[in-house]
Amino acid sequence: MRSASVSIKVFGAYVALTGIALLVVPNLLLSVLGFAATSEIWVRVLGAVAVVLGYYYWVCGSAEATAFFRASVVGRFLFAALCLELVVVMAAPWQLLIFGVVDVLGALWTIAALRKEPAAS
Repeated sequence: MRSASVSIKVFGAYVALTGIALLVVPNLLLSVLGFAATSEIWVRVLGAVAVVLGYYYWVCGSAEATAFFRASVVGRFLFAALCLELVVVMAAPWQLLIFGVVDVLGALWTIAALRKEPAAS
């Protein structure tokens, strides 16, 4: 399996596991990250979206969908920028930046892996 595929599948597993935590035990994850506990359904909805997104990453990694790999790099940098904006402009808790940092690190891993691999024919 190609290194870029591995980076995508690992990131997909991270996203899916985060989503499962938000679905099943949202306040545990929120408290570990320093966020206030909530009973709002939106946290669980976000978890459901994350599970599906993680599945997409896993399938695209398994299929070695290079176009998705490249698109995901842009998307992960965008997500990190939006997290930063929410913290700076909307006074969101700084811990939100943890998710952005994980996305940037995953994107950098994928970029490095794509550069090492021969172009798809």
